Amino acid sequence: MEWINDLQKKTVGLDTAPLIYFIEENSAYIETVRFFFEAMDRGDFLVVTSTVTLLEVLVHPLRRNNRELATEYRDILLNSKLTTLEVSSSIAEQAAQLRAAHNIRTPDAIQISAALSAGASHFFTNDIRLPEIPSIQILSLDALV
Repeated sequence: MEWINDLQKKTVGLDTAPLIYFIEENSAYIETVRFFFEAMDRGDFLVVTSTVTLLEVLVHPLRRNNRELATEYRDILLNSKLTTLEVSSSIAEQAAQLRAAHNIRTPDAIQISAALSAGASHFFTNDIRLPEIPSIQILSLDALV
């Protein structure tokens, strides 16, 4: 997968959906996201997300009282090579600027702002609503599959 090679030694922002597809082994995306997370585990590139991802991934397991799945999400977000950033005031302010300039939803703005604050050059998502943002390249999973 050539796009994985293009990420070598870079920092990549991670949106929530690719993580869900990986953990829950979504058949449409598992091969692509597995390559991504295996490369992350090898240290080919750094991956960063925000605590918004933790919030979003825990809703479904908590509603279903699925403690095992909730623990799996917590482990990858808090105890792996994936860096999970807390939403600071500077990330929130930059997210507001992104929302104002690009008319994107608050969670997306926070995720992209966290990625940018960590020096990410790319943002891995499956959100087709995201516009092009000059300071970061959007990698849409559907476009890569």
